Amino acid sequence: MPADATTEVICDRDDDLDRCDVVVVHPERVRAVRARLVTAATAERMAAVFKVLADPSRCRLVAALIEAGEICVCDLAATVGASESSVSHHLRVLRASGLVRARREGRMVYYSPDDEHIAQLLEITREHVGHGDAAAAASPDRAQGPSPGRPGADGARAARST
Repeated sequence: MPADATTEVICDRDDDLDRCDVVVVHPERVRAVRARLVTAATAERMAAVFKVLADPSRCRLVAALIEAGEICVCDLAATVGASESSVSHHLRVLRASGLVRARREGRMVYYSPDDEHIAQLLEITREHVGHGDAAAAASPDRAQGPSPGRPGADGARAARST
């Protein structure tokens, strides 16, 4: 334990069935992070966005919308090489999730990203994926993922806890 660390029990209930004596090494850090932590409701909404974007077809559609700014369904379908039916289905999901918006002009419907945050979210994700691709190309071990002999998720956790 670090010299400046203290221990504190932050959860202690009377009922032995619900008892959780968690010893905290850095209680001030825990309190500070808890004060800034997103609420459970916000985390649910954030996860819902990622769930919708977890579909590769939807990611491509949103990326195409970001590049185009605004585009009709038939042109969007031609751009991504998918059927209008499939594109319309995915656009309904994206619109219901607040990621894109639609504008009707006569018989045509034009779609665009809902706001600049959508473009930022996809660009940051693209950079992150590209960073992972570059790191994997530079290090064959990284491409294979963690294993008992290589630091990975478990090794990172172990390093943080020491």
